[in-house]
Amino acid sequence: MRKNSIIPHVTTLEIIVDSLVTARHVSRAVEMLSTDQFGFGIGKACHREDAFTILIRSLCRRSHVGLASSLLKAARTELLGLDNHAYNEVIGGWARFGRVDKLEEFWARMQEDGLVPDEVSHCHLIEALGRAGQAEEALRVFENMAHEGYGQTTMAYNALIFNFISIGDLDRCVKYYKDMLNKNCPPNIDTYFRMIRAFLKERRVADALLMFDDMLAREILPNSGVITSFIEPLCAFGPPHAALMIYKKSRKAGCIISVKAYKLLLERLAKFGKSGTVLKIWEDMQGCGYPSDKEIYEFIINGLCNVGKVDAAVSVVEESLREGFCLGRIVYSKLNNKLLEMNKVETAYNLFKKVKDTRALTNSRSYCRANGWHS
Repeated sequence: MRKNSIIPHVTTLEIIVDSLVTARHVSRAVEMLSTDQFGFGIGKACHREDAFTILIRSLCRRSHVGLASSLLKAARTELLGLDNHAYNEVIGGWARFGRVDKLEEFWARMQEDGLVPDEVSHCHLIEALGRAGQAEEALRVFENMAHEGYGQTTMAYNALIFNFISIGDLDRCVKYYKDMLNKNCPPNIDTYFRMIRAFLKERRVADALLMFDDMLAREILPNSGVITSFIEPLCAFGPPHAALMIYKKSRKAGCIISVKAYKLLLERLAKFGKSGTVLKIWEDMQGCGYPSDKEIYEFIINGLCNVGKVDAAVSVVEESLREGFCLGRIVYSKLNNKLLEMNKVETAYNLFKKVKDTRALTNSRSYCRANGWHS
């Protein structure tokens, strides 16, 4: 960048610092800011404050709250001109650990420097009290925010709702969620994600589906990881109907479905003998550009065998062999036994020869690669 006369931006500094902290080169990140070895112009007063806040944020995000606290104390002696952002980052870092004592210490230091705790500071206090098992005290702080002239924001409601989730009081979560809507305070993806996960953990599937519908109705679209986290527990117990509803509604809303979610659905549907739905989802998966692997072929074959569609299963096996995937012995034995039960001896024998040849080729390739003979 310097060679091409490109002036680094504050965002560039944040990326570099966060990368160093993530890689556990914390001392180098601190040294980089003190020496300005990348030429960001940190020596200037305006840039120095921004750079310090970036460092504190990265340290607290990566659980180095103790070091961030020490740097903040040192910065007070240097009269760096700290603002609410730096204090809120440290307060938020201690809040995630439930350290109310540390939070109160920096709250007091913040006021000593002539700064007034804002809405974000109060939200962190609510979170800290909840993690320390003081949910009722956190509720009092939340209710006092309005009396102190602070608006009850989405962040404040989320902190309160998450506290009730942590103690398993889902009815009060729903109560404050409705209160949130009545006061025109829009929920965000974090609100829905935590509440739906909590409902699924308690196996309150109907409530989870209602919350999911509300999320989509508000045009809050979850990413592939969030959808997978919803489908995974639904595929661990009971029929796959609810997981299938999540899948269909997500597809209709235009969300991206991950390969892991497809595999979970295929496996669960195959176990319940939903062969038609299995083939439809397999087709959707291929339409999304995801290639089939050995695991997916085994799920499909297993599902077809469960409903006695052995001819279709044989066709899928032959396709998997053409793609270079050799079936596991358990799935192949299941299909072979089904063919013999239906007196399709010739089909079973022809399939046996194909599987044998493919397995021999696969084993020889694996042996060659293990010995470093491949090109």
